[in-house]
Amino acid sequence: MFHGPDGYISPSWYPTVRDHGKGVPTWNYAVVHAYGQLRVIDDAAWVREQSGSLTKQQESVFGSPWSIADTPPDFIERLTSSIVGVELTIIRLLGKWKISQNQPEHNRDGVIQGLRTQGTHQALELAESMEKYF
Repeated sequence: MFHGPDGYISPSWYPTVRDHGKGVPTWNYAVVHAYGQLRVIDDAAWVREQSGSLTKQQESVFGSPWSIADTPPDFIERLTSSIVGVELTIIRLLGKWKISQNQPEHNRDGVIQGLRTQGTHQALELAESMEKYF
């Protein structure tokens, strides 16, 4: 399971609740379930290759990217020997989200504003997801 942003949604953020009082708390979320064949890989060479590729990809955004080659080889050998790799060959993905799509636009706008007021990373990420899709 891969979780995206999620968070509590207060009914006080819905303008319609102020109009008629009808509303209840809920939870907005995005999640993906990945199904497939999982393979455990206890091979230090494979782990080094995967770690090197992932590090190179992630470090590419930096002006002076760090490289595994910047670390003493015996230190890397000791660390990679304690890592067991896993590989998932995906055969099916199932995604679901609930981001107030059942609400009228002005209620969704109220939720986005309420989330932004909270100011937490999770709340801001959820607000951005809602803005992106509506």
